Amino acid sequence: MEILQIIWNTLITPNKQLINLLKIPFSFLEMTITMLLFLEILNIKATKNQKIVFVVTTSILAIFSNFFILHPIFRFINIVILLLLIILIFKTSFLKSILAILIPLISLAIMEPAIIETFCFIFRIEHFDLSYIPLYKTLFLLTLYFCIYLLYRIAKYYNFNIYILNNIDKKNKYIILFNSILGFIAIATQIYLFKFYSTNIPNPIIIISLISLITYFFINLYSIVNTNKLKIIEQSLEESQLYNKSLKILHDTNRAFKHDFGNIVQAIGGYISTRDLDGLEEYYSQLLSDCQKVNNLYVLNPEIINNPAIYSILASKYYSADEAGIKINLDVFLDLNKLNMKIYEFTRILGILVDNAIEAVSGCNEKIINVEIRKDFKSERQIFYIENTYNEKEINIDKIFDKGYSSKANNTGLGLWEVKQILKRNNNLNLYTTKDEKFFKQQLEIYPTNSLKNSKQLVSSI
Repeated sequence: MEILQIIWNTLITPNKQLINLLKIPFSFLEMTITMLLFLEILNIKATKNQKIVFVVTTSILAIFSNFFILHPIFRFINIVILLLLIILIFKTSFLKSILAILIPLISLAIMEPAIIETFCFIFRIEHFDLSYIPLYKTLFLLTLYFCIYLLYRIAKYYNFNIYILNNIDKKNKYIILFNSILGFIAIATQIYLFKFYSTNIPNPIIIISLISLITYFFINLYSIVNTNKLKIIEQSLEESQLYNKSLKILHDTNRAFKHDFGNIVQAIGGYISTRDLDGLEEYYSQLLSDCQKVNNLYVLNPEIINNPAIYSILASKYYSADEAGIKINLDVFLDLNKLNMKIYEFTRILGILVDNAIEAVSGCNEKIINVEIRKDFKSERQIFYIENTYNEKEINIDKIFDKGYSSKANNTGLGLWEVKQILKRNNNLNLYTTKDEKFFKQQLEIYPTNSLKNSKQLVSSI
């Protein structure tokens, strides 16, 4: 009984040393629960080993901070280290890592004052007792972490995930990032001030201030996301208009073929009956040209060109070229959402190379552009191939990537120089440039990022 009495007295007596010791197991518990929360809400996939490494590393960091780091500025340094650990361990973007810190921080900021007031009211104690009496401190922390865990279970049960970072353009990502950093600094500063000046500030004021700040932050975030959704809807409408145009042309072409089918068969029969193979060959080539146009319209389908950005570029370029009397042959044999490079950079290269091809063929008698996107299963590389007829047979393919080099007046071209800069930033890309008497050819090769090629990024050969 005497031992139990000693233990009880220890638990209900202010004891700073014991409180510090209790922080060791509670650090592991806090990091585990907060990790589960942000992984679930941000839909971050993580292995068991990644979770263990994160909990152990961040818990040791928290313990070290509690025992050895006292100055407030180091708290912010710890947060920066935590941010880097999330990026390195879970392989997330910088923006997601910011939100991974903000979500638990905001949850704790909302729940902690409410639980503190509840405990002080139930046990008739002061804030000092809650901070330095081991029994009350233990009950308080267990309750706080239980509430965070309950929040995690609710998010998991209702499959509540934040997908706001998907399909957001680069500009809005920067805006969200800047907004998140400012919100994080403001909320962290407020929590720090309330923690050290809570005795002088009424708790209702603390709670109202935090809720107002957090609400303002999320309203800004919500507004940015909704603006981006409107842009996505606008892009989808443009895609639908282009696809409807394809369907209308395809419908009219099929009707024409159906109407003229009998005449086509009779014309072929006429060439056969007269043994005019030369005439039949010429007639067949003309018929094949119309068939290829139908095939291109079938390819201009969002289900085949299954990335909206790439579809929009190819469809708009195709119709612009078609109106100019340029024949573009399209073949796509690749899931474009699985490209081994950033879609933004691929669309830039695609737009530049197609624009150059259209410009090159505009002065030719035979206006032909062939575009092919496929996968080489043997080498696991993805290939974007484009060739076009051209007049300038003396073009120097070793200089076309130089800044300012162009066949245009005053050498104002920058397109291929921009392509070269993209290639320099990515060590899994090759671009081969060749030419023959009829076609000027560009072949972009995209290798898996985990199987980087050792050859040069830019190769030009005749």
